[in-house]
Amino acid sequence: MSASAESASSDAVRLDVWLWAARFFKTRSLAKSVIEAGRIEINDATCKPSRAVRVGDRLRIVRGEDRYEIEVLGLSDQRGPAPVAQALYRESEESRAARQAAAEQRRLEATGYAKPATKPDKRARRLIRALGDIDAL
Repeated sequence: MSASAESASSDAVRLDVWLWAARFFKTRSLAKSVIEAGRIEINDATCKPSRAVRVGDRLRIVRGEDRYEIEVLGLSDQRGPAPVAQALYRESEESRAARQAAAEQRRLEATGYAKPATKPDKRARRLIRALGDIDAL
């Protein structure tokens, strides 16, 4: 590989490879499917998996119920340890606060439901069937 080709490849990395290397997704194909679904934006525009990521780009990532707004600080096409991967980006304080508030809200909503210790017995199943769908009322 020539010196100019090396410098050209080192200043940009494919988006799906970078998301995998930064440990946002476990596999590159999973990153690709999320990008194709439109859940990743670079500089406020949707993109393709082959889009080049450069230092300074701003990404908006929706992963499940979590939303990240990050700035790219470094490039890598190899998946490494988590501390190295976290050095590739910086999450904005607003994004971090919103994500933590949403996680706390989900935790509080989940505390109202207590999973039964055992399966319902025959009598309880008949009662459940007789009551029908209570949530539909």
